[in-house]
Amino acid sequence: MAKPMTKTQLVAALAEEMGSDKKSASAALDAVVNVITKEVSGGGAVTLPGVGKIYCRERPERMVRNPATGEQMKKEADKVVKMTIAKALKDSVNG
Repeated sequence: MAKPMTKTQLVAALAEEMGSDKKSASAALDAVVNVITKEVSGGGAVTLPGVGKIYCRERPERMVRNPATGEQMKKEADKVVKMTIAKALKDSVNG
């Protein structure tokens, strides 16, 4: 498995794709991340065309097991961020 792209590498690739400098590409990336964070943390969802949908889901209270001791304990209800991958991206990876 290949190593994941770092933020620096992503900014450089984005700047090259946009035909812009790294500073404006970094600002654009930060703005997109901020918008997604605000929307998802507020309970909404964001669809990135061709990539997927990012959303927040609530998990109910449940029983979990401590792997070190084997003890059963109750875990409070919480929220988790999920992402559904777009069919176009799946097809491009598998095609």
